[in-house]
Amino acid sequence: MTDISAKPDPDLAPSREIDVLLRIMAALRTPRTGCPWDLDQTFETIAPYTIEEAYEVADAIERGDLEDLRDELGDLLLQVVFHARMAEERGAFDFGGVVAAITAKLIRRHPHVFGDTRDLTPDEVKQLWDRIKQAEKAERRKRLAARGEAPDAPASILDGVTRALPALTRAEKLTRRAAGVGFTWPDAVSVIDKIEEELAELREAVLAARPDEMAEELGDLIFTVANLGRQLDIDPEAALAATNAKFERRFRSVEAALARDGRTPATSDLSEMDRLWDDAKRAEKARRDA
Repeated sequence: MTDISAKPDPDLAPSREIDVLLRIMAALRTPRTGCPWDLDQTFETIAPYTIEEAYEVADAIERGDLEDLRDELGDLLLQVVFHARMAEERGAFDFGGVVAAITAKLIRRHPHVFGDTRDLTPDEVKQLWDRIKQAEKAERRKRLAARGEAPDAPASILDGVTRALPALTRAEKLTRRAAGVGFTWPDAVSVIDKIEEELAELREAVLAARPDEMAEELGDLIFTVANLGRQLDIDPEAALAATNAKFERRFRSVEAALARDGRTPATSDLSEMDRLWDDAKRAEKARRDA
């Protein structure tokens, strides 16, 4: 580990070397001479920024902006360095430890590349990967038990589906795990039937004006829709993101059409905006068919 009491280096300059980034982070976190904001941060306060930066990486990829992707990957790397620095200050691990952990994991999980197991099909690789991950989880539980920190709940196939995931993505992953041991609907049509059942229950709760039941039934409906995405091999998060983009695109078209008359949605009405929305849909279809 580096000396966490070292004074900031006034000669630091932009560089391609990871060591320079580590030294910059150390300077920002140096008491008395560092940045007050950076010094005030903890794992908990930085975690939301880490998640946000990951989404900004995904956004740059979706937009096909490689220059922006480079910058966003740098921002995400900074989050890793920030967390590693705070851990180093506590004497837990440093950035080198992070690198050592991931390199060891990659080698361990790819015996078909770095070991004696060869000539596997993609499906066989996935099965091997799953077996290795389950063995890693069992080993982790043993280590926790040896330290007297064993989890209260028994081991579950749902272990490891992180709670920090977006709820829709986590729903898909939870149900995929359960489906792996046969706990699932037999086909997509059965899931659609369940969606209709959940929708009827939501309608009943709405008509009865029972807020708690409305929230629960809405959650059940969305959870079942996530199951349908898994059955159809469609990522529900990606599907919803595409629909969000479509909604934004069409609503902006409505705004643009109104602006040409010097107006805004606030000075329009629903019937007019519906008409302009339909115009935007027809224009998109015409462009697709051209």
